[in-house]
Amino acid sequence: MTDATLQNAQPDPVLAAKPKNRVWKKLRSHRSAMLGGILVAFFLLIALAAPILPIPDPASTDWGDVRKAPSAAHWLGTDEIGRDVLSRMIWGAQASLLAGVVSVGIAVLLGVPLGLVAGYFGGWTDAAISRCTEALLAAPFLILAIALAAFLGPSLTNAMIAIGISATPIFIRLTRGQVINIKSEDYVESAKAIGLPTRLILSRYILPNVLPPILVQATLTIATAIIAEASLSFLGLGQQPPAPSWGSMLNTAKNFLNQAPWMAMWPGISIFLVVLGFNLLGDGLRDALDPREH
Repeated sequence: MTDATLQNAQPDPVLAAKPKNRVWKKLRSHRSAMLGGILVAFFLLIALAAPILPIPDPASTDWGDVRKAPSAAHWLGTDEIGRDVLSRMIWGAQASLLAGVVSVGIAVLLGVPLGLVAGYFGGWTDAAISRCTEALLAAPFLILAIALAAFLGPSLTNAMIAIGISATPIFIRLTRGQVINIKSEDYVESAKAIGLPTRLILSRYILPNVLPPILVQATLTIATAIIAEASLSFLGLGQQPPAPSWGSMLNTAKNFLNQAPWMAMWPGISIFLVVLGFNLLGDGLRDALDPREH
């Protein structure tokens, strides 16, 4: 190849871009991921802004406005004891999103270190962690969360702990599989050969390469955790009245489906939209972070 040819050759814009820029460009071009991001951002915004929004107290009752249809005074109607449904929806978003993020945070903090240890060291350590993980996976996720929440007692905090423990095996298995693939790479073997401590190898060479799939899985698991929190609250094991929660609102609304369908409609739509948002965002992140897509 001549010098002129080399000078005229145009670099591949995808390969020339920095990794972070490539990921962002790929994510930005993913329309469904952008839609998911908008939905997630919207619910996060209203949850964070709940204390400063000009809305009624979610626990304030008005016996003269019991089960009123949506109107100018109450945009989404009122519930069985005259509480404003819009106010309870906005404050309920805090409980649902907090449960999703905190539960997944617990699962990541427990599962990733165990997966790193199991995948890197192998042997009896891997066998012991894997057998415990398989025992937890033997029970369906929601059934295990219900059992743990019932054992710990009904409250939002206990529900988050129960959901987090139930989701931990997912991250153990994912991290373990990624570590097994990565630890045989040349750069890890070189780090071992020069005598770097194990903790440095794990933190500097293995963990950064494990984080992208963990991030994707965490985004998808938040959606599952939100559904689990709503289910636990519906059963009376999550957020306790009079504090608002979408699941507890659905539990109350089931008794008034004929007289006041709006009581069930808005919490159900909100759960659907926020779960859809996290799933779409997770799918987009998976495509954007996949090196085979670049």
